[in-house]
Amino acid sequence: MKKIFVVSFISVGYFLNAQSLSNSPYAAYGIGDVKYDNTIETSSMGGISTAFISDFTSSFNFANPANNANFELTSIKLEATNENNYFKSNFNDMKSTKHSTYLSNISLAFPISSKVKMGISYQPYSSKSYDIVSEQFDANHNPVYKNNFKGSGTVNIAQVAVAYKINQEFSVGAKANLYFGDINDLNEFRAYNNALQTYDTEYVNGFETKNRIRNFNFTLGTSYQTLNPRTDKKLTIGATATFGNTSSTTVDYTNSTYRYSDLKAGTKTDESILDQQSVSSKNMIPFQASVGVGYGSENHWFFSGQVDYKKGENVAYFGKTFDFQDSYRVSAGGWYLPNYNNFRNYFSRVIYRYGAFYERGNLQLEGNSINKFGITAGVMLPFKNSSITRMSGLELGLEVGKRGTLKDNLINQNYINLKIGFNFADKWFRKSLYN
Repeated sequence: MKKIFVVSFISVGYFLNAQSLSNSPYAAYGIGDVKYDNTIETSSMGGISTAFISDFTSSFNFANPANNANFELTSIKLEATNENNYFKSNFNDMKSTKHSTYLSNISLAFPISSKVKMGISYQPYSSKSYDIVSEQFDANHNPVYKNNFKGSGTVNIAQVAVAYKINQEFSVGAKANLYFGDINDLNEFRAYNNALQTYDTEYVNGFETKNRIRNFNFTLGTSYQTLNPRTDKKLTIGATATFGNTSSTTVDYTNSTYRYSDLKAGTKTDESILDQQSVSSKNMIPFQASVGVGYGSENHWFFSGQVDYKKGENVAYFGKTFDFQDSYRVSAGGWYLPNYNNFRNYFSRVIYRYGAFYERGNLQLEGNSINKFGITAGVMLPFKNSSITRMSGLELGLEVGKRGTLKDNLINQNYINLKIGFNFADKWFRKSLYN
């Protein structure tokens, strides 16, 4: 049985690595659209996690590994995300939609002792999947040239987290993060052939950037929680920092001219290299820090606020250095459980989640910061025989938001993300003390 479980876990990870994820044209810069953290529990509460210690024994917090003092069961999570993006620009009155569904999280967590807890997680961290055509016309509206921008690839993250409970109030945690994947960008310039009235018979000037990412860093976290036994009210404070990048990331840049012998297959011929470079980069994953404060009532409700900071970085893009600015994110959210002891009314045992966030993006174009904000909601529907000590169930999440701007012919992105997942938690893989 254990062998079958391990094989299944690895198989799901393989398909997660092979899938194609949707994103916006802003993914053209850097390592693409950052998807992490995809967990439904976190995203349904606006992204709060730094000061969030679950009241229940079945949920492991990977974002702040210190926040697992109450975790006691073996937990397996499988989650998927459905993204629906709606793009609009004043440039040529462009409108477009893009949809995708992908496996967004697989994790296994278990207690080692009453004080030490451990978790293993695998998620897509960022992705590129865009294909943009920009065509230029002369004064008589005759085509002159066109640029075709393409991007592809996914960066995944594998994590191993360990939590240690110092006493009833203080906990610490550490997490090792391994980022791996390949992402590519291609810009092709084609001049219009007036005699043949087509673009595809002439030489193409192509600028290609290939990033091979193998990056490793650490996340350290700490948390403090105090509970008033008379009122069951609790205060939680948490903080994290991600640093210590060690990287073998390489960036290959090629500027060349060529023709396509088979355009659909992408087969090139008569290629001539104009410029070729290969550089190493150590700051693809920048320093990050987070601090949060939360307040709630034991097993009934919780609310938290959180501020995240991400340092800007320099990224090689089409043979040039592109600077990202420092960014921050402000999140607020929480959950509400009407009455977990009411087995006559199922919806009294449902956990309701809510949240909102604003993010000042690290991308700046034409003097405009590409910012993002959204509102979130979700529910945890417990299985019929699930109790508060074995809180297994179906997770549902919703995120509605906006990114970008219409200023200076940039792109406004509205999106609706739907999330679904399962959390299977029980006292698995433990030897009985008595026969």
